[in-house]
Amino acid sequence: MDIRELQEKVIRFRDQRDWGKYHNPKDLAISLSLEAGELLEIFQWKTQDEVEFIKSDAEQRQRVKEELGDILIYALTMAHEFGFNPSEIILEKVKINEKKYPVDKAKGKADKYTAY
Repeated sequence: MDIRELQEKVIRFRDQRDWGKYHNPKDLAISLSLEAGELLEIFQWKTQDEVEFIKSDAEQRQRVKEELGDILIYALTMAHEFGFNPSEIILEKVKINEKKYPVDKAKGKADKYTAY
């Protein structure tokens, strides 16, 4: 299933439940942020060893997977509300980032592009 078909499936699920009335851009942005916060909560105060455990423990992996699912669903829904093709959004952003972070300056560094 490609990303566009996935987006359509998400919207069908939403529309079958008459939830579209709640999915205005403001509330979708809030929901994205809240779900990202729930993902962050899984990692809050964890050492690198504890993070490695999360990556290998089935229950913890499931928690991460569910939060990522929520984030992706809201992101696909937001893209739909604006009429954006998710593939195009990602490809355009990668192209922008390629210019901001050229390999010769950014490789192996975590600096923001303004530092170059």
